[in-house]
Amino acid sequence: MNRKSFLNLTARAGLFLGLAPSMLSGRNSDIAEKDFVNELLSQKKALGNCVGLTAPPIETVRVGIIGMGNRGSVLIQMFDYLIKNNHAQIVALSDLKQDKVEKNNEYLKTIQTTGADLYYGDEHEWKKLAKRDDIDIILIATPWDSHTEMSVYGMEQGKHVACEQPMAMTLEDCWKLIEVAERTQKHCMYMENCCFNGEELWVLNMIDQGVFGEVNHAEGAYIHDLRKHMMDATYYENQWRIKHHETQNGNFYTGHGLGPTSFYMDIGRGDNYDYLTSMSSRDDSLKLGAEIENFPVKNFACGDMNTSLIKTKKGKTIMLQFDTHTGRPYTRLNNVFGTKAAHEGYPSRLYVGHNELQWGHSWLNEAEYKDYKERYDHPLWNKLKTQIDANAVGHGGMDFVMVYRMMRCLNEGLPLDINLYDSVLWSSITPLSELSVANSSAKTIVPDFTGGTWETPRKNEVLRDII
Repeated sequence: MNRKSFLNLTARAGLFLGLAPSMLSGRNSDIAEKDFVNELLSQKKALGNCVGLTAPPIETVRVGIIGMGNRGSVLIQMFDYLIKNNHAQIVALSDLKQDKVEKNNEYLKTIQTTGADLYYGDEHEWKKLAKRDDIDIILIATPWDSHTEMSVYGMEQGKHVACEQPMAMTLEDCWKLIEVAERTQKHCMYMENCCFNGEELWVLNMIDQGVFGEVNHAEGAYIHDLRKHMMDATYYENQWRIKHHETQNGNFYTGHGLGPTSFYMDIGRGDNYDYLTSMSSRDDSLKLGAEIENFPVKNFACGDMNTSLIKTKKGKTIMLQFDTHTGRPYTRLNNVFGTKAAHEGYPSRLYVGHNELQWGHSWLNEAEYKDYKERYDHPLWNKLKTQIDANAVGHGGMDFVMVYRMMRCLNEGLPLDINLYDSVLWSSITPLSELSVANSSAKTIVPDFTGGTWETPRKNEVLRDII
């Protein structure tokens, strides 16, 4: 690494960590330059006291939702069954736009005897919602830049928080979430709906039942052509999403690929990320989209495809991809490979090796696949099948399962399926990927955000007895 690259690397590391340039200049000359940056990334330590975090049972969970745009409007629809069975009640809604909260409140009145109190107009109105004494959990579905601030403020006001991805855009904010959640002992959940999808739950259950043997590699992604949406003047308010692509280069949407693959590999539950390397392609497809849509910006920082490779402490590997620019069919990959079986998604197909070497092996045929699907389908998905079908608007039902599971765990005083450390770890890959990309795919250490608690194996929470 030459001096210019090193200065760029340390400056960006300081940005992500919130360190002043003077702190960066005081390095030990005996430490190699890239090792110095990795030392910076690993200098803080978590207490680990939020593993298995429980709170007193809440008979009816009182909910406040901040952000009533595209995502918030779907989340509110997932509460019909929960409200009718007295598991939850929506108390307050907040958004900058009056028409958005009023529209969603009209829907709420069709599933709840009373509407919610509304907060809108001023950019700080959401804080009034967070300060209320009659709210147990805040759901956050706003643009990315506000996620950490709102999550931290909510916990400081004594609320549990559940937030859309990413929960943090910098490493400094990752550590801030850990400090506040560990101090307040409030749940801090990354709302990764793909962890609750039928296919992913089925694969996870098969892994738990030993069908895959030892899983040693997995691949996940968020590949979804969003160019038209990002350049639309109204779909993402003020075109907030594409602005990240104008100035940053990395993986901005890690959870869809990383949540399920991390569950498959017991990340935080017996293994952990060790380091990553990341690279991005050119931005040709995004430039083409800008020309077609007559978008004023013609040059972007973010490449069309970002690929990150993650090595775990136990030597396993994860390939993670991010591409919202290229005109190709939607996929999250959902590929997982073990010593006895393999699965590839989109379309879903399964190979089981039956404990013997096979030359020219093939995927299971339709009847064999159906047999494994029926035998190992996750009990949670089966139990909620009727409600899943009724809530298909929530990405085929996985949004409903996520919200249902969250509320029922709070009802019963159980740990949430996605905890603080999962939330921070998955979010941290965004700034870490940017750091690696900016420095010729340099190996970048992933800090231990768990305080060492990852070393203790435990069963994934979503596999425990169903509620």
